[in-house]
Formats: sequence, structure tokens, C-alpha cells
Amino acid sequence: MIFVDQLFLQYGGRILFKEADFSITKKECVGLVGRNGAGKSTLLRILTGMVKPDRGNIRAPRLEQIGYLHQDIKPVLGKTVFEEAKTSFELLNTLRAELESLHKDLETRTDYESDGYMDLLDELHDTQEQLNHMGAVEVDGSVEKILKGLGFNREDFHRPVSTFSGGWQMRVELAKILLKSPPYLFLDEPTNHLDIESIIWFEGFLKDYDGIIVLISHDKQLLDNTTQRTLEVENGKIHEYRANYSKYLELRVDRQEKLRASYENQQKFINEREQLIDKFRAKASKAKMAQSLIKQLDKVERIELDEPNLKSIRLQFPPAPRSGQVVLEAEKVSKSYGDKNVFSNISLKIERGEKVAFVGKNGQGKTTLAKILAGVETSTQGVVRRGHQVFMGYYAQNQAEELEGKQTILETLEDQCPPEMRPRARNILGNFLFSGDDVEKKVSVLSGGERARLALACILVSPINLLILDEPTNHLDITTKVLLKEALDAYDGTMIVVSHDRDFLEGMTSRTIEFKDGETHEFLGDLGVFMEKKQVENLRAYEIEKIEKSGKVAAPVIELDPSEKKKFQRQLQHIEKRIEELEAQKKQLELLMGEADFYQRNDSNTQLTKYKQTQSDLVQEMSNWESILTKLN
Repeated sequence: MIFVDQLFLQYGGRILFKEADFSITKKECVGLVGRNGAGKSTLLRILTGMVKPDRGNIRAPRLEQIGYLHQDIKPVLGKTVFEEAKTSFELLNTLRAELESLHKDLETRTDYESDGYMDLLDELHDTQEQLNHMGAVEVDGSVEKILKGLGFNREDFHRPVSTFSGGWQMRVELAKILLKSPPYLFLDEPTNHLDIESIIWFEGFLKDYDGIIVLISHDKQLLDNTTQRTLEVENGKIHEYRANYSKYLELRVDRQEKLRASYENQQKFINEREQLIDKFRAKASKAKMAQSLIKQLDKVERIELDEPNLKSIRLQFPPAPRSGQVVLEAEKVSKSYGDKNVFSNISLKIERGEKVAFVGKNGQGKTTLAKILAGVETSTQGVVRRGHQVFMGYYAQNQAEELEGKQTILETLEDQCPPEMRPRARNILGNFLFSGDDVEKKVSVLSGGERARLALACILVSPINLLILDEPTNHLDITTKVLLKEALDAYDGTMIVVSHDRDFLEGMTSRTIEFKDGETHEFLGDLGVFMEKKQVENLRAYEIEKIEKSGKVAAPVIELDPSEKKKFQRQLQHIEKRIEELEAQKKQLELLMGEADFYQRNDSNTQLTKYKQTQSDLVQEMSNWESILTKLN
């Protein structure tokens, strides 16, 4: 279990935790939330023993029972991906030796009612449980399963870890932690470097995990799909909500309203008593009564309002200048790095007002094509044509890290401003929460979130009608991501966005392009359409893989009696008719969406929603058709 009571921690003049308390006593996934800088990561380090609080009663798991993923990892030298992941199982022998030692200790103890004896039993239980998790699995098979789930291909297994980027090395570290299967998982932004498919796999892993998980994440869907409790760090306190993130937001409003009502009632009571005290003090005959009232007030436990940080960035893109109908066109574009082919013969056309998402696993070429379209990288073959009157803004995946550290915040923005906008630079920075003397700070001292805000501000100073964004939500908290999404929804220009953030992409784009095995696959509609399609494909692939791995032949077909066969045949005819209707409706909608002025129509969003539903219904009916056909055959 985890128990924290009266936690107090102060850094300089800032109190980070003031009499904070909470406990986790059963196996569940707990979301740790709060604004940037509230102390979430520090709290995880306290629980791991890496940070010592000034005071407080804390009962936390032992270090060997913990799997802790943080953002600062040491580079791995000399080992392949598979070898490094396999080091997790070196813990097996340690656990066996520890279990034997604990059994010996119990044999010699007679203080059965003492706290020490109970602690020893808890330790024995946790160690035995962890050993059962790890000892009951086949090592190589487990390593392969976890690595593939996190996005590694089999050919990656034997590459040195040092040849991978920092994001992929972070995946190796996460794999090692998951393979250890500790009773306690402390995860700080575990999906920062995962693609959508890996995040979906990771969600499933967390849902099935048999232990306590404390999770910090800016991925709203991950929190909604995995957590059962939410702990909010706010103004030095920790508030508990028995709900996932979305429900927590509703309950938080209700709690604050009730707290404010109680606060106002108490203030009214205090003011009345203070007026009486002042009145009675003036009369000698009432002095004793005044002292009695003062003592009463001293005993009142004052309600403190948790005033939330109401500051938020104000994002609004300037109106987009009108461009030609075709904004961007790529024709048979290929890209290779030496012998490695990233993609081949990709052709696409982006028209005015379209919003397109690039999705797919890492390493499939999304960022590379975005760079080629933006003109910051050249293709090996093919041609990219930009349309008439196109003014582009490009946000690179590492845009925040590429800012010049020696410059001040103000100098950085002014360098990007056209002359007529420079007098407004301070006002623009104020909209991004850089005010007063803050604008004179060097970029080198900014946090990741602050750098991301500054990089976004640099894009907004010039009118643009083509926006190419590569992972724009990196380092942004949930609130800022919501504001950015609202601004992009209102943006009237053309946009290409590369992202793995499902909640951010949901409903934002009208086309989704998947990058896979050197090719692209297009889906009309937003990420939801893509996800529905991929879910069906993945389930089918999973069933095929199960059959192949088991080496078993299909079970013998059971002969249906005539009445059952006739019933299934009628169902099949009905479904086939429904499929024909849906396919005709889908074709009609595609013709409508292909018209040049479709996105200028008032009902374009309604038609896109209708198209998405038609696709979903068609997938379901095809699945039903296959199921009945299998029974008949």
C-alpha cells in the first residue's frame, strides 16, 4: 500500500506540498493530475525515495518493488535492444534469494502481533507475488511480446540501443520496467514517444496489469481509459476523486462550488462574530463575553479556497490569405537514406481549406514527408509543387528544442515578426503567459512547456494559409492542448498535422493518411474513422496469428439441420441487401465530397459525420456477413 499523511515540502520561498495526504490501498490505476509545476513529478520522486520531504508520514514501497519511468534516462552502450530488455529478468534470482531470506526471518520470529512482523508478512507477500508474475513466463517470448507491443520490429531486436533516437531508447526503458512486472508502477508521461498503435497496446497492458499504477499523463484518452481514481495536485494539497479524468473535471467543478459556498457561509459567521466582539469590547460589562467569542473564533478551522491557476494562453490564428484551389501537390515522391528506403512513389493533393492528419507508427516517414512538403528537406525522387499565393507556417517536431538558447524570449519572437508586428511583440507574448520581466529571460532556462508556447507564438505573428504541424502537442499540458485544438478548429486555412495524440486529432481533420511499410493509405474522415477500421484489421490479424502460433487445424464443421440452415440463409440475404444499400450510400457521399465546393457548403460537417457512420455500419455488416457465412460453410 501507499500512505502519505501531512506531507510538507518547501523549495526556497515556495511551498510545494502543505499538509498533503492520500492513500492507495488496492490494486488500481490512479491518475496524478495538475497544472505544470504543481509538483506531480516531485511527488513520484518522493514515493520512490529520490526526494526527501521536510516532514510527513510516508509509507511507500521498497525500491525493488517499484517500476519508475521518468524523463531522464541514461544512454545504453554496447547492448542490443533484445539484450537490454532481457536484463529485466536478472531480478528473478535476486527475488528468489530475497524470498528465501524472508522465510528464514519468519521462522525465527515470535512477535506475531508486532508491527514489524506484519511488515515482514507484507514484504513476503509482495515479493512472492512479483516472483510469481515474472517466474511464470517464458523469458524470450515475453521480451518479444513487449517489444513488439511498443512498436519494435523483429529486425530491430539485434540493433544496438545506442543507434536509436532518444524516444526509441525511452521505449526500451519502458519495456524493461513492464517486463519486471513490479507490484508498483510509477509512470511519468509514458506515452510521450509512442505512436497511436503502441499507445492502444499500452492501454490494454495497463488495464490488465495486476498491481498499483500511479500515472502522470497529458493524454486525456489514456487517463480516461485506464484510471479509476484521480489525485489532483493543486496549491500544495492533494484532492481525491474516485473517477477517471473526464468525470474528475465535472466533480471538480461541483467540489469547488460547494467549497466556495461553505467558505462564504463561514466568512459571514466570522464577520458577525467579529462585529459582536468589537461591540462588546467597548463595554466593560461585556468584556468577558468578548473574550469568550474570541476563543470561539480561534477554535474555528478556517476554510481555504483552492484558487485554481486561471491564467491560460490566448490562441487565435490570423485570418488566412486566400490561396489557389490546389495548395500543395506531391507527385511520385520517394525518399531514401543510403540503402534504407523510407517511402516510394507517394502522390497526394491538398486543396484549399482541407485539414489532413498524418498517422502511423514511428519511423514510417510521416515527419520526413512533412519536411519535404515544407521545403526543409529534399526528396530522392519526385516533385512537390506549391500552389498560387501559398504562405506557409511550419512547426517542426523539435521546434521547441531548436530555439536559440542565448536569445531572450522577446528577441526570439521579434526575429520572427514582420516589421509592422514588432511593436505588438510584448502583447503577443502576454497572450502566451510571458509578461513583464519574463520576456527578458534567456530561452535556455525555459521548461519544455514554455519553449513549446514560445515556438507556437512564433508561428502566429505572420498571416499564413498553409500550416504544417509536426507533433505540436509535445510538452503541452491538457488545458493548453484543448486551447490549441480550438484555435486550429477555427483556423480558416489549410493544414497538415502529424500527431499521435488521439484526443487532439479527434474531429479535427477531414482526411487521415496512414503511413505503413513505405506506402500511404488514405481514409476519408477524421481519426475516429481510421481507428474503427484499424481495430477490425488488428482483431482479424490477432485471430490469424493465434491460429498460426497454435499450429492447430480448424475444428471440424458441425452440420446444420435444414431449419437452422434456412434461418442463416435468410439472415445472409438480408445482410447482403443491407451491404448493397450502404455501399451505394457510401459511393454517393464520396461523389458529393469530391465536389470542389464541398467544404464551403453549410452541411459539409453533417455529410462527413454521415459518411463516417456509413463506413462504420458497413464494417459491422461485413463482419456479420463473414460470421454467418462461416457457419453455413
